[in-house]
Amino acid sequence: MNSLIAHRVIVTGIVVAALAGLPAAAQVKKYTEIKSPPLPAFVVPQPETFTLPDGLRVFLMEDHEIPVVTVRTLVRTGGFYEPQDKIGLARLTGVVQRTGGTTSMPGDKIDDFLESRAAFVETNIGGDSGSATMNCLTQDFDEVFKVYLDVLRNPAFSQDKLDVAKVQANAGIARRNDNVGGITARESARLVYGPDSPFISLEQYATIAAITRDDLVAWHKKYYVPNNMMLGVSGDFDAKSMRKTLEKAFASWPKGTAFTPGPVAYRNTPNPGVFFIEKPDVTQVNIAMVHLGIDQKNPDFFAVQVMNDVLGGGFSGRLVNAIRTKKGLAYSVSGGLGSALNRPGLMRLGMQTKSVSIFDAIAALKEEVSGIVTNPPTDEEMAQAKESILNAFIFNYDSRAGILGQQMTYAYYGLPANYLETYRANIEKVTKDDVVRVAKKYVHTDDLAVLVVGKAADFPKPLDTLGKVTSVDITIPKKPATN
Repeated sequence: MNSLIAHRVIVTGIVVAALAGLPAAAQVKKYTEIKSPPLPAFVVPQPETFTLPDGLRVFLMEDHEIPVVTVRTLVRTGGFYEPQDKIGLARLTGVVQRTGGTTSMPGDKIDDFLESRAAFVETNIGGDSGSATMNCLTQDFDEVFKVYLDVLRNPAFSQDKLDVAKVQANAGIARRNDNVGGITARESARLVYGPDSPFISLEQYATIAAITRDDLVAWHKKYYVPNNMMLGVSGDFDAKSMRKTLEKAFASWPKGTAFTPGPVAYRNTPNPGVFFIEKPDVTQVNIAMVHLGIDQKNPDFFAVQVMNDVLGGGFSGRLVNAIRTKKGLAYSVSGGLGSALNRPGLMRLGMQTKSVSIFDAIAALKEEVSGIVTNPPTDEEMAQAKESILNAFIFNYDSRAGILGQQMTYAYYGLPANYLETYRANIEKVTKDDVVRVAKKYVHTDDLAVLVVGKAADFPKPLDTLGKVTSVDITIPKKPATN
């Protein structure tokens, strides 16, 4: 017998024998009876941080487990700040920054260069930040980093790649009403933030057509300066050598005008009512019930997280147990008070149900959410919610690259440097009274905008049984005429 297999057999036999010898009193019938020691302190590795003379803020975290290096740059920019007649400009800039190549290397050659080294360089611009990421083997770092810097600083924004990106954007516009879930999520957010808020701006054929290559060049020139960026490096490198590399790489890149984001407009008063989107090609109804949520910097954030898990924590949450499992009123149901790092999130309750069940399902959902106040969480619910949150939290930060990414994100949005270290303690100290308090403070069923997406002919009675109904038009404007 192979010696390794023999060793495993012997060890397995010892374990089985030991378990068989346990007294009956030591065995449990429910997993909740299993006793476990307190979790050890969660020690978060700290990155080395410094700021270069040009204003670039740098985060370094060594990790020699595998021979790979990852670089990520965050840029203060975003689609929230683009002109409303050119919605899509920021996103297209992020796309073509990479696909369009640089002033020294076409995009297709960059593709070949990276593919031959199993490396990647990606760029993106979202609502309130831009990013550029690279990953490569340690042995290829010097070569790949040169290309990465070139993409970051000298994008060519080639017209042919912009044309391709605009065709793809138009295809996305054409398909945006194909998915009922997407319609429900998009339009419910518009009901809360307001149709003109940049938080929920929609690309249109006309806004894409208005974007030119010069717009992309100007956008990059305005925002992509070192003192408007943060750069993080994690992986297999020496911190002292990396610092010298970065100092040299950015020595010739001058400072620019740093961007200070101003407030973004949105509706901050409730918009209650019943709203309807006719979708004759569906056989079930999608429902979203929404109002403003909170900012993640809110000191009640942790109590809200526990409340959310008690309510909508998957199959163990109250919503699924009551509405799906016991009453059979929904195929799927979820909900919670959302938060965002730069604005209030959304209080969003959602479900899919049979059209004939729509009225009972809405009533049951409102009743269950209100019940978090009149029927506070039990000790078991509190323990399960905290355990679920903390288990997920730990697995989100099980790598140094992940931790560095979070540290950069928190720094970008102005959260405390010790946010990760204090997260567990802040969750653990939440009480039942805290959950009831935040539910009373932030969850208001009378303020909910109720959006129904479905086929009215299949409803058992008119939708205005719920109150005055406002129809929502999701017609896609036609493409502008071309010469």
